[in-house]
Amino acid sequence: MTNDASIMQPDELSPAVEIARSILQQLDAILLGRAALHRMVLAGILSRGHILLEGLPGTGKTALVKALGRLLGLEFGRVQFTPDLMPGDILGTYILQETPDRQREMVFQPGPIFTNILLADEINRASPKTQSALLEAMQERAVTLMGQTRPVGDPFFVLASQNPIELEGTYPLPEAQLDRFLFKLQVNAADTGVMEQIISTRRRGEEPEPTWTAADGQLDTLLAAMERVFLPRGVAKYISRLVAATHADAAEATDGVRQYVAYGASPRAAIGIAESARAHALIAARPTVGFEDVRAVAPAVLNHRMLLNYQARFDRVRTADLIAALLDGLDEAGLNLPTGVSLAEGSEP
Repeated sequence: MTNDASIMQPDELSPAVEIARSILQQLDAILLGRAALHRMVLAGILSRGHILLEGLPGTGKTALVKALGRLLGLEFGRVQFTPDLMPGDILGTYILQETPDRQREMVFQPGPIFTNILLADEINRASPKTQSALLEAMQERAVTLMGQTRPVGDPFFVLASQNPIELEGTYPLPEAQLDRFLFKLQVNAADTGVMEQIISTRRRGEEPEPTWTAADGQLDTLLAAMERVFLPRGVAKYISRLVAATHADAAEATDGVRQYVAYGASPRAAIGIAESARAHALIAARPTVGFEDVRAVAPAVLNHRMLLNYQARFDRVRTADLIAALLDGLDEAGLNLPTGVSLAEGSEP
């Protein structure tokens, strides 16, 4: 059990929850019909993670990232990924310049990666060489060129949009790059009701300007509150078992995992689930992480980290279905409880 003094008190929790709700209300008003997506994106930001948004063109991925940058008051940069894009177009490069005293020297011209929120638009239309230019910045929050390391913005987030790999002219992201994204989120087409609302209230589809933006220090308040959200030992154990069970040789792996998964999730996935579950609990105004928070964020953390084998392709098995079966089959406390019986959410075993 935990000492009560270590749990965030209501007077500490309330200011952060109000800021989070204000952000979500603005996003919901700017981009219609995306409430669940907005909550996951905010959870990713609070976890200081990078997010991969996958969907067909025109589904609002770019608009979402731009709106988020305005609301948080962060510096925003955008790179349109194309087949001819080079790493220097992202990171920056050295150019030869003449000084006032007519000497020549190499001067560094920073690229768009030196910002707070970088939108990597259609990231899988660039070659793997260019995609990999983001690896160091995403992990180390720094860029090394010609032996000199320079920090990027603080905070720093990469929000990348990706076309489905079935579209022509796309390159699959390397596994090492995928593993650096905290979430992979699907952005589906709007339903009939949402489309009717858009064309009835918004000429040319233009989004309204936000009526609220975060003041100086409010993002810091949110991030500080994240540090105080408590993760019970029983929930931490459940996360560890869940990630271990994504491997075919694990004792608690499901039949589907054993048959169709070639490589399971990395330890980075366990860290990502723990942090994003804290964020999910904070947005829901809870000072302690519960099992429901883990179940809410686990699919977005695991769906791009479980690599399926060829048999899965032949049988048309989806990663999402394997994760759902894993969450259904893994009891929370590891006590092999009877079907329909579970511990109270967030309780210690």
